Amino acid sequence: MNNTKTIKSALISVFHKDGLEPIVKKLNELNVTIYSTGGTEKFIKDLGINVIPVEDVTSYPSILGGRVKTLHPKVFGGILNRQDHEGDIAEMQEYQIPQLDLVIVDLYPFEKTVASGAPEQDIIEKIDIGGISLIRAAAKNFKDTVIVSSMEQYDEFLATITNNNGKTSISERKKFSAKAFNVSSHYDTAIFNYFNTDDEEAALKISETEGKILRYGENPHQKGYFFGDLDAMFDKLHGKELSYNNLLDVDAAVNLMNEFKGEAPTFAILKHNNACGFAQRETIHQAYVDALAGDPVSAFGGILIANTEIDKATAEEVHKLFCEVVIAPAFTNEALDILKGKKNRVLLIQKEIELPKTTVRTCLNGALVQDRDNITDALDGLSYATNNKPSENELKDLLFASKICKHTKSNTIVLVKNNQLCASGTGQTSRVDALRQAIEKATNFGFDLNGSVMASDAFFPFPDCVEIANKAGVKSVIQPGGSIKDQLSIDYCNENNVAMVFTGTRHFKH
Repeated sequence: MNNTKTIKSALISVFHKDGLEPIVKKLNELNVTIYSTGGTEKFIKDLGINVIPVEDVTSYPSILGGRVKTLHPKVFGGILNRQDHEGDIAEMQEYQIPQLDLVIVDLYPFEKTVASGAPEQDIIEKIDIGGISLIRAAAKNFKDTVIVSSMEQYDEFLATITNNNGKTSISERKKFSAKAFNVSSHYDTAIFNYFNTDDEEAALKISETEGKILRYGENPHQKGYFFGDLDAMFDKLHGKELSYNNLLDVDAAVNLMNEFKGEAPTFAILKHNNACGFAQRETIHQAYVDALAGDPVSAFGGILIANTEIDKATAEEVHKLFCEVVIAPAFTNEALDILKGKKNRVLLIQKEIELPKTTVRTCLNGALVQDRDNITDALDGLSYATNNKPSENELKDLLFASKICKHTKSNTIVLVKNNQLCASGTGQTSRVDALRQAIEKATNFGFDLNGSVMASDAFFPFPDCVEIANKAGVKSVIQPGGSIKDQLSIDYCNENNVAMVFTGTRHFKH
């Protein structure tokens, strides 16, 4: 069997006409018979190229306001017939079905219509029926038929037929078939997710068509990929390609700094998904200096993020540090000139974009899906558990610490003083160990914990943590509460003049 096929006939019916003209002209140059419908038919005629209306083949007009145009046996028979099958050949002759060697079709812009906020009826009308059917049919019959299923494939297809004088190999047709099923499956996923916004159907459908091969995964012996649209998230101004681990850290940085959007200048330094330095000050320069002071050792090779524009003074300080990535909503020109002094340093401008409402991670032989933790502990949600109440400054520090704690690996304890992270204990199997780690780290970097506050991501089942913290100088505590032994911690705090507030919300981060 000859696996090379010459395109002699084509059905073209597309929503997007951009880039179609050179293909139509090349097909005409190759003496390909062209069939078309509606707006595409007019587009081809306006180019001065002969085109046969599909209605002339089916003897049936476009009906129902264009909802039914190509859904006809003579169209789908022309696509799906097997050219080496005697029965198919005989039926093609009997029913006078024209052979269709090429199908160029795309889909109504369903996702763009949804994103535009259009009314539901407009969205429903953008659910393609004929187009999706043509794509599936042509892709199924790749042995004999070529399918071009989106405008993104126009250049590749034009190069193929130009270089091969209108011929395609079976490997080329199969490649276009795979692209077509990628288009159709993504389209159906978007439609399902639109209809299943309330998750009444317990089904997980994820489709990302923007894929990027990374240098490697978490370690050099692992393959790594990123599926998503980074260009929608960031403007990359400088530096090397982001690695798998960079992306995880950038994700952690963005989620953490989102808690401080619109607040006073705030700077964070992250390492292995956790904040190792964090401060909020009157200027972004001072915020960076104080964030770095929290742990200048861990900051080496870290991810830096600011909630406001990075200026020259800040850039000069940052430039002294070896860091992988710097993220901000803006950089001054002077700051960019300085930070670009390290060729591999990645500089990202973060754009305003809504993050997914759910998080997904693999688990065993499946996946775990949950709502994003969108609760931020706030003043009006606090309950005062102890006789002693926090001061106004302590309340500010408590909420500041709580936001950092929410984005730190469990078990965690966060120590804060004057809107500055003194230290945190991260990812420990014991909350007591997390506290001891935080105290030791803060002490090693010269912090005076007297008057500091402590945040915990979960309740205290025993009073040992508040006792250890108090002896280190902590005078106010924020925690979810909810332990059957809460009173033990409350009693200790009352007896030792320590203030404690409950949030009522646990923030585990595994």
